Amino acid sequence: MSAPEKIDVLGVGFDNLDMDEAVERGWALMKKHRAAYVVTPNPEIVMVCREDPEAARAVAGAALTIPDGIGVIYGAKLLRTPLKEKIPGIDFTCRLFERMAGEGKRVFLLGSKPGVAEQAAQRLAAAYPGLVFAGTNDGYFQDDGPVVEKINAAAPDLLLVCLGAPKQEKWMRRNAPRLDVGLMIGAGGSLDVFAGNVERAPERWQKLGLEWLYRLAKEPKRIGRMMKLPQFLLCVMFRK
Repeated sequence: MSAPEKIDVLGVGFDNLDMDEAVERGWALMKKHRAAYVVTPNPEIVMVCREDPEAARAVAGAALTIPDGIGVIYGAKLLRTPLKEKIPGIDFTCRLFERMAGEGKRVFLLGSKPGVAEQAAQRLAAAYPGLVFAGTNDGYFQDDGPVVEKINAAAPDLLLVCLGAPKQEKWMRRNAPRLDVGLMIGAGGSLDVFAGNVERAPERWQKLGLEWLYRLAKEPKRIGRMMKLPQFLLCVMFRK
């Protein structure tokens, strides 16, 4: 599968794919078993990359970069370089889970508070029969070494890294050379959703591109992070 076209949105290069194409690309990367990683930037992460060179390098080092956020889609459209569609990281991950379950592939869950990854594994095992959960580890660790050893011992086809951005992107870039995994995905708060601790927006909100507003209504403390969206749009207009 040839490398997809990249669309530049304020310095972050996004792969111009639809969901089916992204899943095919992820599957092909997983089969190569080279510890490649997938990032799913939204406008907030794009803005972080403009301020944090290390984060920008980590995102640029990804084998697959998909737009997780309607703001990125609008931004690309305003810049006259439209992307095919929004690809939420959690939906992309679930599509890979479906495919992996049919072949008994192995998953390792990394991140969130103690106990959350285990809870997520139990719920996901019920939802995707055939998918093997090879191990879990919470995100409260200081030394990468023992965690890397634990992951390598579990030999997963997919490592879900849920440490929050940009920490997870930096972690994947830093540790990729010594990880024996098929593919990694930086999946943010997905573990809490999989564990049933956080509710996703109703489907109608998702289709309208208002999932961010639903989350803000549920978690008003996110207002500081949400301010990155108008900043992002202003930067897009200035660039245009």
